[in-house]
Amino acid sequence: MVGRDQAAPPADQLAAMDLTDAVQNHAFSDRVLIRSIVGRPDGGAGLAGQRVRAAGWVRTGREQGKGTFAFLELNDGSCPANLQVIVDAGVAVLSKLVATGTCVVVDGILKVPPEGTRQRIELRVEKVVHIGEVDPAKYPIPKTKLTLEFLRDHLHLRSRTNTIAAIARIRNALAFATHSFFQEHHFLYVHTPILTTSDCEGAGEMFQVTTLISEAEKLEKELIKNPPPSEADIEAARQLVSERGEAVKQLKAAKASKADIAASVAELNKAKESLSKLEERSKLKPGIPQKDGKIDYTQDFFARQAFLTVSGQLQVETYACAVSNVYTFGPTFRAEHSHTSRHLAEFWMVEPEIAFADLQDDMSCAEAYVKYMCKWLLEKCLDDMEFMAKNYDKGCIDRLRMVASTPFVRISYTEAVELLEEAVRGGKKFENEVEWGIDLASEHERYLTEVKFQKPVIVYNYPKGIKAFYMRLNDDLKTVAAMDVLVPKVGELIGGSQREERYDVIRERITEMGLPLEPYEWYLDLRRYGTVKHCGFGLGFERMILFATGIDNIRDVIPFPRYPGRADL
Repeated sequence: MVGRDQAAPPADQLAAMDLTDAVQNHAFSDRVLIRSIVGRPDGGAGLAGQRVRAAGWVRTGREQGKGTFAFLELNDGSCPANLQVIVDAGVAVLSKLVATGTCVVVDGILKVPPEGTRQRIELRVEKVVHIGEVDPAKYPIPKTKLTLEFLRDHLHLRSRTNTIAAIARIRNALAFATHSFFQEHHFLYVHTPILTTSDCEGAGEMFQVTTLISEAEKLEKELIKNPPPSEADIEAARQLVSERGEAVKQLKAAKASKADIAASVAELNKAKESLSKLEERSKLKPGIPQKDGKIDYTQDFFARQAFLTVSGQLQVETYACAVSNVYTFGPTFRAEHSHTSRHLAEFWMVEPEIAFADLQDDMSCAEAYVKYMCKWLLEKCLDDMEFMAKNYDKGCIDRLRMVASTPFVRISYTEAVELLEEAVRGGKKFENEVEWGIDLASEHERYLTEVKFQKPVIVYNYPKGIKAFYMRLNDDLKTVAAMDVLVPKVGELIGGSQREERYDVIRERITEMGLPLEPYEWYLDLRRYGTVKHCGFGLGFERMILFATGIDNIRDVIPFPRYPGRADL
């Protein structure tokens, strides 16, 4: 349920605020951020007596003193805490201010409230500058507790709730942390394409991008409005070309003037052009163009099949093999008809690639990156994390602290399977059977992280049959140099590998997996010309937010979730 209690400012934990007497307006707005008042270590008490302009949306409002004044809890999204605002009836019509969702801009004086109250500071309003009214009877986000499922039906308004706003700030902090981590370690940020002609995973569950359908619909309408020429029309045009050609011949035979011949030739060319257009138009047929019984993609926008990317990895490797350390961070897409709480059709991936590095380096980078993000949230977003701990997952802050400070366990896939088999022999029941060669299920991953080790685990050297073609084949010829970072709460958080840099081996792997070579010729060129040992991984950004916040459903940690049957806004 979505709690609406005001989160008290964590006095000793928030980022250090300016404790000088003057509170500053936002650089690009004529107002003071609520965070810069209530987020100070003193909760804003040191600002008493200052005149400020505050703005935001009313979380809760109530008239008091038989309608002589009103209390408003105002929030502008800058922090989870609200600013208490007191408005006298002589300043504004109170009934227009108190409805949840109302937008207000107010000028007033900051005052210390009476002893015994929860707030450290409140704003006594002198002037109401703006009111964006709300009809409480129609507003879909009332101040009562609302389920996250309910809020998914109101995507355009759900960010006004405490929960979704807190998740948005946590998401923002993790994105900032991501760029900070890789920039500090001298990685180059590369924008990889969203439209692609290659399938990184070889899974085939891709969204196709085509203009053939819209072009076919457009042509169909146009042909109804302006039907193609008949055979008789074309024959008449051919006859005209013949007649015009004959006229030119006769003028030349009669040694007519150059001007007359030129005029006749111009008429002939005009007739030929008209015939060409008619013949071309006669070939137009309704429907999607086909060739040899298959869709003719040479007629499509890119003259070949195109898709929404499932990963930027292959493309970003081209830069890793030139400028060494790179990363991409962007949306990826999977046309998988899955309705689980862990799957989205559109999600964000962080994908670094490191040149002159092997699997051990890859695991070290992944571990350092996850720890960095956990520390970042603890240092810079603790007020929002405390809100999540209070309302959703009591252990989320302890989990972040544990991950930030604990070395990750590293075990081979074979060792992981042996531990799971040992658990089964000891009476543990798994829904998915455990045997060497399986792709570990979420229940297996969570057993290892939550029960066996009670900390993050990196599993490496997976069977080649369950991993992608680009992962480096180990000397045993059975496993590949792949690794997954598993964490409590969500299971797999990161998947990565050392990439196969040997031309002959990767070519054979592509063929072995039944993939066509032609779309990957450019990828093979990276091995033909100046090949280099390199590695990388992908982190599912929404999964990191699930891990951090303790939220159960991935649809609640992305602003505009896309999944089968839903693509609102």
